[in-house]
Amino acid sequence: MTSPVSPSDHVTLRTALPAAQYAASRHAAWLGAAAIITDEVGRVLLVHPTYRKDDSWLLPGGVVEPGEHPHITCRREIAEELGLDLPLSAVLAVHSFSPHHPDFQPGTPCPGEVRFAFDGGTLTPDQVEAIRLPHEELSEYAFLESRDAVQRLRPVDGQIMLAAYRARLGNTATAHLADGRHILDVPALDRHDVHVRYRPLWDSPLNRGPVPAQLPVQQAWAWCFVPDGRVVLVADPGPRGALPMLPGGTVESTDATPEDTLHREAAEEAQLTLADPVRLGWVLDETGEVYGGVGPNARLRLAARVTAIGPTAVDPATGHPFARLLTTPTQAAALLGWGPPGARQAQLAGETARYRWGLPTARAASIEEIPAEGMRLS
Repeated sequence: MTSPVSPSDHVTLRTALPAAQYAASRHAAWLGAAAIITDEVGRVLLVHPTYRKDDSWLLPGGVVEPGEHPHITCRREIAEELGLDLPLSAVLAVHSFSPHHPDFQPGTPCPGEVRFAFDGGTLTPDQVEAIRLPHEELSEYAFLESRDAVQRLRPVDGQIMLAAYRARLGNTATAHLADGRHILDVPALDRHDVHVRYRPLWDSPLNRGPVPAQLPVQQAWAWCFVPDGRVVLVADPGPRGALPMLPGGTVESTDATPEDTLHREAAEEAQLTLADPVRLGWVLDETGEVYGGVGPNARLRLAARVTAIGPTAVDPATGHPFARLLTTPTQAAALLGWGPPGARQAQLAGETARYRWGLPTARAASIEEIPAEGMRLS
């Protein structure tokens, strides 16, 4: 029997190119490597180079030398620039520049560049104290909220930083970008331009006892758990990006109890129906400045069970809908910028959900957006 003939059988094989000609035909590009390094409240570390005419800042890192692997470059540059030996736990982003990208300095004969962004982890206060800069190359360093860090970076460097940092926060796959844009599906944190905001008052220690009778409760916020152990965050969009929050808000005169505040705000902001709210504790606000200087007051923290999630709706207080995200409690604490006290509060909330409602410990997963039409909870 005659075998079927494939069209490829009629393709004439090309004569092998001489080695030099073949090498010249291959794509050439520079390589760079940098790291996302944060402090304990989620601010991103940037360094200020002495050699940039536009006064822009950089992530710690540098150029890959001939024959060097990018991860080796990153660790070497961190050691040279900061005086620290840091392990790298993940590749957060890979970015390719076209050779004529406007963020390259005019006249730079660049064939294009591929940059790797690695996860350099979180520095302890002792590690921060140990940072030593080569002052002929770097004049200073700073830990900045992501919204502020973007302002100090060149535009495309800011896009890389945000994509890499959000990949770390959201536990998503490595972000792949070309000229500052995602080439695959855009993750939820990027889609809604979510930033971490450091809020010193809100990462204060949690007082576990009852609120003193003389201390008014001005706010009620809750860790709102869905059946798989994840919690709901809302993100309020703004001109500088969206800031994540726990559902809840200010106690109004029409609210009989802080729990009534929670039910009302969760329904308005996130279209959540809650059951069985439990008080975890409270945080002291010594001045009440945000409420017009009312003096000492308590900000209540609760846990509650979500029994229904409705379709997206406009929040009456702001006139626009909030983004709604499902995260693990640990991810939520990182996004909220509450530092170690926030991580402890997240652990307490998770333990409460397991003990009170039999909910599982949320598995590490990518942050998910709640669809506009809502969700059915099993």
